[in-house]
Amino acid sequence: MQRQTVSTGTPWEKVVAYSRAVRIGPHVYVSGTTASNSDGTTVAVGDAYQQTVFILRKIETALAEVGARLTDVARTRMFVTDISRWEEIGRAHGEVFAGINPAATMVEVSRLVNTDHLVEIEVDAVVTE
Repeated sequence: MQRQTVSTGTPWEKVVAYSRAVRIGPHVYVSGTTASNSDGTTVAVGDAYQQTVFILRKIETALAEVGARLTDVARTRMFVTDISRWEEIGRAHGEVFAGINPAATMVEVSRLVNTDHLVEIEVDAVVTE
């Protein structure tokens, strides 16, 4: 099977040797994605809702680069630094995935690599052309 990869050029991709997204056959895996723009600057510092919206749009772009859509997403995993903010994060997730309703997990972690990041999300998708 052919393997496609997507890089967004963030500083960490080369250091850690990972891809934003990988597609093998109909399966697409999107790495943990944070609210950082291409130069590594955090977007919407302190705002969990806006960070989640930004992350999900970034994921949507990565999916499109390998021929997938949000409607192909089967599972999301959300890592949050403060579970008491679950409603803000869940609202953004719900706005993007309404009607798609992927299997979803949200867990609190002690911290993420950048302390300004409140949320990190990864997704798995299956393209059913």
